[in-house]
Amino acid sequence: MLIFSPLPETGMIYQTYHHNRNYGCRIAEYTLAGHRIVALENEKLRVAIVADKGADIYEFLYKPRDVDFLWRSRVGLRETSHFIPASPRAAGGHLDYYEGGWQELFPNCGSFSRHQGADIGQHGEVMLLPWRYAITRDEPDEIEVQFDVRTVRTPFHLVKTIGLRRNEAALRIHERAANESGQTVDFTWGHHPVFGWPFLDESCRLHLPACRIRTLPEYTSEASRLKSGQVSEWPIAEGRDGRPVDLSYVPGPDVESSDMAFLESIADGWYAISNTRLGVGFALRYPADIFKSLWCWQVYRGGRDYPWWSSTYNLGLEPCSSLPVLERAAERGEALHLGPGESRDVHLVAAAYEGVDHVVGVSVDGAPLKL
Repeated sequence: MLIFSPLPETGMIYQTYHHNRNYGCRIAEYTLAGHRIVALENEKLRVAIVADKGADIYEFLYKPRDVDFLWRSRVGLRETSHFIPASPRAAGGHLDYYEGGWQELFPNCGSFSRHQGADIGQHGEVMLLPWRYAITRDEPDEIEVQFDVRTVRTPFHLVKTIGLRRNEAALRIHERAANESGQTVDFTWGHHPVFGWPFLDESCRLHLPACRIRTLPEYTSEASRLKSGQVSEWPIAEGRDGRPVDLSYVPGPDVESSDMAFLESIADGWYAISNTRLGVGFALRYPADIFKSLWCWQVYRGGRDYPWWSSTYNLGLEPCSSLPVLERAAERGEALHLGPGESRDVHLVAAAYEGVDHVVGVSVDGAPLKL
């Protein structure tokens, strides 16, 4: 059977194959720093995924403006076979290998946790594991890659399908977590996209639905702008000096602050970040009934000592199922759980946009909604 490739504007057929194409939607496979990379690309986006490390999204590039929204750490993507830590971290190896970008947090969100007999390091197991993958759709109009991984200390199987469609600046993610054991198992689940310069700067504005801001004493330091132990209405928080802080405005690096705020009571799972200087933005839609807490991690050159060394300017907006960590979430009755053989599905859409400075919602297709 011949597969014809018509010119979209005319319908004329110029060649009878498209498996080796350089147009429309396409997939590239290559190796970077010893890791298998799968890059999904169309006319609008190039998204690079590190199959050998958590299926991390390493690049989310909006091609028309040459803007990559995701932050890259000073560590970079490190070849694990060539790095042996001088001493192991009590919280796990995450920060020694953290290249920035977008991670999957599973089955623990936050620092080290011991629950149901399993010691689970910072942000879970799957971000440091290699994932298998298979190309499940490879057409000029649509591409799709399925990734999967089985955890080691817990009995879960995750299957994640990621795809692009022609001429759309939206990445679609469908995911299923399954419990392959013979008993009920608790877990927490999250996504960890972190944004950085040159996309992130003091012209950026955050757009969120109505929610509450919570700060916790254990995440407060001398570099914090925000008062510890508060609950306030988005976007105004109370500063350590008693003055109001509008979290919808991103400050410049001169503020030298570092904060973790938890955004709660979100009924509609979406957010957007607009760079008003560049006129471009990033939008995410996620299921708020599963990811009930949006972690707002702000390191505006205020991260002292290891691992940031006062060099980091980044913002993380991380949909998570609860406050940290798994064992505490279980104690509070907030942990997710699956019985023997049960599974749970989630759908997320991440998109780039232009020309919208004030977003009031994000559609199911990832498009920003404006007044």
